Amino acid sequence: MWDSHRFLSFVSNMLFLMTAVAVVFFLVQHYGLPRFLPLKTVYIQGMEADRVEFKHINREQIKKIVQHHVQGNFLSVDLVAVRDAFIGLPWVRDARVERTWPLALNIRLEEHQALAHWGSHALVNTYGEVFRVVSNEKMPVFTAPMEANSQEITRRYRHFNKVLAPLHQSIAEINLSSRHAWRLQLNTGTVLELGRHDVDKRLMRYVSVYNHSIAHLSQDKPLAYVDLRYTNGFAVYMPEAEKPLKGKNILKKET
Repeated sequence: MWDSHRFLSFVSNMLFLMTAVAVVFFLVQHYGLPRFLPLKTVYIQGMEADRVEFKHINREQIKKIVQHHVQGNFLSVDLVAVRDAFIGLPWVRDARVERTWPLALNIRLEEHQALAHWGSHALVNTYGEVFRVVSNEKMPVFTAPMEANSQEITRRYRHFNKVLAPLHQSIAEINLSSRHAWRLQLNTGTVLELGRHDVDKRLMRYVSVYNHSIAHLSQDKPLAYVDLRYTNGFAVYMPEAEKPLKGKNILKKET
């Protein structure tokens, strides 16, 4: 047995491991855990970049979390607690925390990229997720009965804008009603009523006839309202300034 090379190697490795554990135990007992392998550096980076380039996450917020939540040494620091603290910041979408030798903590942060307002009390990011931040930045407005609709609205918003692109028009506000009916307000001020069914087909109808029909109905101001919820046509409402003195609306229908 003592002539076995594998057995002797196993015994040697076990003795080395036991010695290492004993040394660590001695250091912890005599010098205290926080003083053993102390953290020397905390790196803050973007999730995809090596440099810190945050638009809304500021240095004071980062400093405060590091001071209050990075506790212990290289081995004992609670990575989950540090991650949770950073995710608690309003503009942080995700965070990754990992130990990096020698004696460093590497923290990567992903910042929300705002796409639109969610009503008047929150924002929607580019993933279609609602997050609790109030901003004065000019962006499209999404409204719906439930926050669970935010990703569907985001997908539709991108698709609708592509359809409208040939007209050089875009969406300023998009509303999904409780009955799942779609209403768009364009950057021109015109409201498009798309309804619940054949939504893509109805918007394509608007785009296909706009230049040779709708655009000529109002020379000075954009149309106030276009109701596309007809099987083979649409109804157009003129701006207030274009209405005759007698009468309420000018209604035109094309088939």
